[in-house]
Amino acid sequence: MKRKKGFTLHRICEQNIIVAEGKENVDFNNIVTMNETAAFLWEAMAERDFGLDDMVAALLGEYDVTEDVARKDCADLIDEWREAGIISE
Repeated sequence: MKRKKGFTLHRICEQNIIVAEGKENVDFNNIVTMNETAAFLWEAMAERDFGLDDMVAALLGEYDVTEDVARKDCADLIDEWREAGIISE
């Protein structure tokens, strides 16, 4: 999967928020907020194709977390990103 073009992460009032930019995203009316971990993963997956294993590896390399917890959290995050429409297959 890949991040869709035109969605960028901004830090506003101590919150990480995805903002839609560009004419292809003019109908995007969701507000996507991310905690620090999700924002880290969003940036780590920029400009490349990625899968669950890539996200898990990034999380394990940055945080003190077990692989089982990382895998579940990343799978949940992928589902949230799909539902929000900010990644593509």
